[in-house]
Order: sequence, then C-alpha cells, then structure tokens
Amino acid sequence: MNRSACYLIGWLCLLIGSSCEITPSPSLQIQSEEQLHQHLLQGWNTWNNPSVLSHVLMPYGLNVQLLLRKTRRGPYWLEDAYFSNKRRAFPEKLTPNGHAYDGSYTSLNMEWEGQAATVQTASEGEEFVLYYAPLDSLSARHILLIEVGFLWNKEGGIEKIADGATIRLAGKNIQLYHTGEESGLKLPRKTSYLSFWSDEEVMISVGKNRSKEEILNFIAEKKEAYDSQSTSYGQLSEAYEAIQILHAWNTIYDANNDRLITPVSRVWNEAWGGYILFDWDTYFTALMLSLDQKEMAYSNAIAITHAISDSGFVPNVETYYLKSEDRSQPPVGAMVCKLIYDRYQEEWFLEAVYDKLLGWNRWWDKHRNNQGFLSWGSDPHPRGLDGHSKQGAKWESGLDNSPLFDEAEFNEETHMLELASAGLMGLYVADCQYLSEMASILGKETEAEELLERKERYAEKLEELWDEESGIYRDKYVNTGEFSAHLAPTNFYPLIGKVPTQVQAERMIAEHFMNPEEFYGEWMLPSIARNDPGYLDNSYWRGRVWAPMNFLVYMGLRNYQLPEAQGVLAERSLALIMKSWRAERSVYENYNSSTGEGGDVRNSSSFYSWGGLLAFIAMMENGYFPTEDKGSE
Repeated sequence: MNRSACYLIGWLCLLIGSSCEITPSPSLQIQSEEQLHQHLLQGWNTWNNPSVLSHVLMPYGLNVQLLLRKTRRGPYWLEDAYFSNKRRAFPEKLTPNGHAYDGSYTSLNMEWEGQAATVQTASEGEEFVLYYAPLDSLSARHILLIEVGFLWNKEGGIEKIADGATIRLAGKNIQLYHTGEESGLKLPRKTSYLSFWSDEEVMISVGKNRSKEEILNFIAEKKEAYDSQSTSYGQLSEAYEAIQILHAWNTIYDANNDRLITPVSRVWNEAWGGYILFDWDTYFTALMLSLDQKEMAYSNAIAITHAISDSGFVPNVETYYLKSEDRSQPPVGAMVCKLIYDRYQEEWFLEAVYDKLLGWNRWWDKHRNNQGFLSWGSDPHPRGLDGHSKQGAKWESGLDNSPLFDEAEFNEETHMLELASAGLMGLYVADCQYLSEMASILGKETEAEELLERKERYAEKLEELWDEESGIYRDKYVNTGEFSAHLAPTNFYPLIGKVPTQVQAERMIAEHFMNPEEFYGEWMLPSIARNDPGYLDNSYWRGRVWAPMNFLVYMGLRNYQLPEAQGVLAERSLALIMKSWRAERSVYENYNSSTGEGGDVRNSSSFYSWGGLLAFIAMMENGYFPTEDKGSE
C-alpha cells in the first residue's frame, strides 16, 4: 500500500469514526535469520546506544555524533545523551519529536547548560543530512563538535579537508560536507571532528554536497513521508506516533551478536554494560512492532527466544555478560509469536522460534509444577543472579514487590513459593494452546496433542482456584490450602486461557473489574486491588498501573462477550498514555492509579518500551491489529 493510499484510508477513518485495518506494506521476502539481519542492518539510524545524538551508517559503523563543550565551569562535556528519566536526573533535557523506524527522518529538541537547539536529520541509502539550529537568540555560547569516526572496531578511515572530510569505507570513499564557519579550535579528541559555536546554525551532508535550501527540502520531504505514516491511523495517529517514536529511538545495534534489538530503554542498556533484554518486555515490544514493522518484530522475538538458558527457559534477563540462570518470567512468548505469525503468515519465523518455545513450555511443567498447580520459583545456580530466594521467585513473576507475595513462603527444597498462581496458570494454559496451533501449522501433530493434553490438565486444575463465594479465581497457599486475600489483574488471566465459562467471566467483571473499590476507576488497572492494604504504598507493583497487565487482561476479555469492559479498558488505557505523551512526550514504565501521573522518582523509567502497550490496546480495539475475537465456547 503506498503512502497516499494509507493517508486516504486514515482520513476516511477519521471522517466516519470507524475502525480500519492498515495493511502492512509489502517487504522483502526473508527466509532466514541471516537474511533478516542483512536486511535490517543497513543505512543511517540511531544505532549507537550511549547517545541519541549519534547517527551511524550501517553496516560500516560510520558515526556522526554531536557533542557540546562548555568553555568554563563544569559540567564541561555533553557526550552521552539520553531522554529524561525521573529515576536518574540527567543534565541534558532531550525531547523526542519524531523518528522514522528506518532512520529516514529524526527530530529532537535539546537543552543543556543554557543552550537550546533543535536537531533534525534525513537520510536515504548512504546519503545523510543533519540540521542543527539554536532555538533561542540568547542561548549560551558553547563549542559544538561534530565527531566523525567508526564504532565497534569496524574498519575505515577519515581524511580531514578544508570543507569537511573524505571518509574511506570498504572499497569506496564518500564525502562529508558542512555549512557554517568552523571555530578552528584544537581540542584533544581521539577521532576526527568539526567544531563550531553552538549559537550558530550548522548543517552537515554526507554523500552529496547540498546547499542549505537542498538540505531543508530533503528534510521536509522525509518529514512529510514520516507524518503520512501516522496520519494513516486516523483518530489514533497520536497513539501510533507514541509507539513509533518510543521504539524507533530505543532500537540499537547489538555488535556482539550482530543484530537489531529494541530493549526497554537506553538507560537500562548502559546500566547493564551495553544492552539488556527482559523476557516479557521484549516479546511485547516485538508484538507492537509487528503492527507495521515485520522484520523488526521478527528480530526482537527471535532475539529473546534464542536467549534461552541451558536449563531450557527464556530467562528473566539477558545481557552481554550474563543471564538470570535461576529464573524465567511470564510465559507470553508463544502468544506473541503466534499473533505475529497470524499477521504475516511466514512459516520460517515459526520454525525459528518453535523448538525453543516448546522446550520452555515443557520446562514450566517439569520445574514449576507444585502439587499439580504452577508456582513462581527460583532455582539454585552458580550464575543465579541473586536467585534461589523468595525475591528471585518474585522476580520470575515480573511483579517484583507485589503484595500478592507478602505472606507466601519460599520452599528451599522445591525452589518455589508455596503459592499456586492463578495468573501463571492462566498464562500457561494459553501458552499450551498457542503452541499447539503452531505445532499443527508446522505439521508436528504428536507435539500438538502433547500440548493440548497439558492444556486440559492445567485448565482442570485451575478450576480448583475458582472461589464461588467471591466469583473470581484466587491464588491459593499450597501449604495451608487457604485462598489468598489479595486480588490483582493477574486474577483475570484465566480469561486468556479461556478457562472460565461465560457466566463465570461475567461474574469476574461485574463483581471485580467494574467494582470501584477494587479495579474500576478513571485510571486503571491498578496492580493490586484498591482496597488492598498494599495499594496505599503506591510503589512499583503495589498499586500503580502497568501496561502489560492492562494488555493481558484485555487479551482475556476478547475471548468472551464482554464488550463494555473491553471498551472501557481500551479507552482508559489510551487516555492514560496520552496524558503524559501530550504533556511531556514521555512513555512511562508505570503510572499512578489515583492521579494518572507517569512514573515516580524512585521507581519508573520515563521512556520505557512496554508503556506503548497502552496505545497498542486501542489499536487492537479499533481494528488496526485484528485478531480473532473468539467469544465464549
């Protein structure tokens, strides 16, 4: 579908207020991971994690990066540059304005030590332009450096010339040009640079010597194409842009594994030595990318699936240097990969992930079976990453400090909490179903039957967690046989596995979801019921709103005839992300369920990947990412 057609469809959707699916644009037919990486790792983009002011040409690793240097009174240098984060204060304030997934257009505003400027870039193939413009005539006068060099030990050379540089790539040379008068300052930098004064306009062009007018026209052309993509989503154009900007800026090059990945945030990457992939975070990112970025979705889903541990589970975390060998995280991989497959119908992708997902499914049955139920746990391991403890088991749940686990004991012999988890079992039943469908597609009927047998066994056991008196599935202490008093969105997860009847589902919604003393409200869903003592903490998983919880509950609602609840959750999830997006261009790790404010100083990143799920729910609800609404069986 060309951009004009997309724009027309989006305009019609806006005009008539209906839901429309945007068909993904046709792309290269890829049949292997090697082809995938070769296709993705091309062209200019913000590949370099430590700075969003760094633009790199792949596969060469040629880096063009902006830096600022004060002339007096520190801090003296702005080298690494990140978007604002309430958890950690940065001296720079960067505001993302736009970012095409393919790097063809980027825009941000920057403020640092009295200097305010806008930076826009555009690219096509190996051609690249950058436009730096001060925003305030009274801006401070710092030194603006544009460094040119090669990253990740890639080969190349640079020869400085009067009006720019000659850059030697593999088998050819390209030229870098600039407008603006260089300062002529000699600075002790380890790579080639151009220096200017920061209160003056500067333009860079690579590959073609463009005039100021040509550079501005090139940027305008790429911005128009960029804008048309979000406009095609009609009333949800802002929602789409939030998802796109978030993930495009968070996408980086993983040099050690020669791949494209989209981790949770650049700040988290740097804190863990280069990159960090979390289990369910990365699967959810892949799902959001699959809205219209098939290859990026594949790359991320394959990356986290192939992080599987020696013990056979997808780990809580994978970094350059270690994995959480003691624990996994919520089993959402099969669901996400099957949804991505349903959108694009490419069996090679299923083949790339299926065997490892099957091994992970078997691992839960073998290692987290607790008297027929499933419980979160943490195994002893020499590289356990602070594991084999109650906290390790809570980390496996993904709900690090949830009140759900306050009274639960950790069994040192079974390596599990003495708590049967209705949420884990609901996810696992769904995992079995999605995997069995994948097995059938791949012609693995014996394994499909194996998976359906496990699904039915755990679905039947899950019914023992139904509390008829309160009308919902509850966690149960396996050492006492008593139901837990705590309720969280996880108690709705049996809907994902289609375990409840329609009548049971209606009770769960009427008595709990729509109950303002528990989950209903202007800002929802709180991560623990509002009437739970733990809710008063309003800290991390103790009462705040988390996008993955909203998404998983929404997926469960779609399995039943529950249109009011489904619509309410989609509408209020969208309102929540738009509140901070419109005000400050931030997407938070979590949100205050009383005020709707994003994040807090202690426990929330402000440019965090899975926050985009709040907008993605609305995309699904309005038909832009159609899945089968199965209704009640």
